[in-house]
Amino acid sequence: MSTRKTDDVTGIETTGHEWDGIEELNNPLPRWWLWTFYATVLWGIVYTILFPAWPLVERATGGVLGYSTRGEVAAEIERVDLANASIQAALLEVDPGVLAQNEELYSYAVQAGASVFRNNCSQCHGSGAAGAVGYPNLLDDAWLWGGTIEDIEYTVRHGIRNEEDPDARWSQMPAFGEILEDEEIVSLVAQVQAMASGTTPADGPAAELYLQQCASCHGEDGRGDRLQGAPNLTDAIWLYGGDEAALTETITYSRFGVMPPWGPPRLSEAEVRAVSAYVHQLGGGERAREEEASLREETGPGAQDSTRLAGTDAGPSD
Repeated sequence: MSTRKTDDVTGIETTGHEWDGIEELNNPLPRWWLWTFYATVLWGIVYTILFPAWPLVERATGGVLGYSTRGEVAAEIERVDLANASIQAALLEVDPGVLAQNEELYSYAVQAGASVFRNNCSQCHGSGAAGAVGYPNLLDDAWLWGGTIEDIEYTVRHGIRNEEDPDARWSQMPAFGEILEDEEIVSLVAQVQAMASGTTPADGPAAELYLQQCASCHGEDGRGDRLQGAPNLTDAIWLYGGDEAALTETITYSRFGVMPPWGPPRLSEAEVRAVSAYVHQLGGGERAREEEASLREETGPGAQDSTRLAGTDAGPSD
């Protein structure tokens, strides 16, 4: 309980608080401080009247000025969209396979696609598109479902193994732990590792088992099948890991990676086309089908195969 008294030295009343013989004087606050405080109170009241401030059930009060930061952003987005309307329309009209032939349009698509990628794709594939365990590396030339710009656009638009889009790419590896004995799985792991090291499937330690259980999807040569997204097992590129433990888990339980569909309404048609162009040019993109057909006509199948871009084999990095 505090007791107030007058300080003998200054003649000012104390607050009644004392610490180690030191008493607190009840000096009045400086006038400048009081007026500053009153001004901030007045400013706060005026602000809540003019601008959005008080939260309600569904939204905040709008304020008499009708100002909205969200509205400001929406207006800026609309302004940019209007400025880019013509080039976006041109982007949608051009065939993806010949997009790179239009330098200005292609440059716009790649730059716009980079922005779309950073905002929507980098969370899984990484800011540099190098991927991670279970998330494909988009910089190499290994593709599960095809690496032409048309293939990439289809994958972006419809996704993989999702329940949202009926046109999603779909494949399912069986869980061989329910089919094979443990010893057989160990043998298959050794077979796959040998194939990745350059051994042909027929010369592997479990060649017959591989032919019976795996060749229908991965091919007798082990180079995969893009029609069903079956990985190339001979390129030593691994989506989930190529060590014994990772391969054992993959064969025993299988994998089921899911990619959502990024077509409208998630992304606009122009954004889908742009991000497809961006991914295609990262390093592993393959020639468009039209370009390959033209090159085949000009040079013949043998020469075409020797000059085509690397990465035409299915791999686990799509």
